[in-house]
Amino acid sequence: GEIIAYSIGDCQNVAFVLDTLNQLPSLPEGCTLHSDQGSVYTSYAYQQTIKEKGIIMSMSRKGTPADNASIESFHSSLKSETFYLDELTYTTTTIIEQTVKSYITYYNHARIQTKLNNQSPVQYRKRVV
Repeated sequence: GEIIAYSIGDCQNVAFVLDTLNQLPSLPEGCTLHSDQGSVYTSYAYQQTIKEKGIIMSMSRKGTPADNASIESFHSSLKSETFYLDELTYTTTTIIEQTVKSYITYYNHARIQTKLNNQSPVQYRKRVV
């Protein structure tokens, strides 16, 4: 459940998603990266990078957002615990970026999750590894 790499930008293109992939730390063999079937994820460059990193690629079926439930749940928490809670309806790109970065730090290090035995993702990873 830990966010281990992310990029924030104004548009999503192949270079944007490759930037995120290139931030990934070394991962255990057999890790799966799930995405939708967008053109950036079906691009040759993206698929080659996934393969080079030894990651198993997984894609949602068309019209089936439940396949991507983990990240959809994170996005829901991010929005409801920041933007909606603070009623941030009119804001700047800088505020949005800072809000997202701060939330990811909070989510990874402090926000406990029942599914992780009431620990944050980082606490859980450190105890499991």
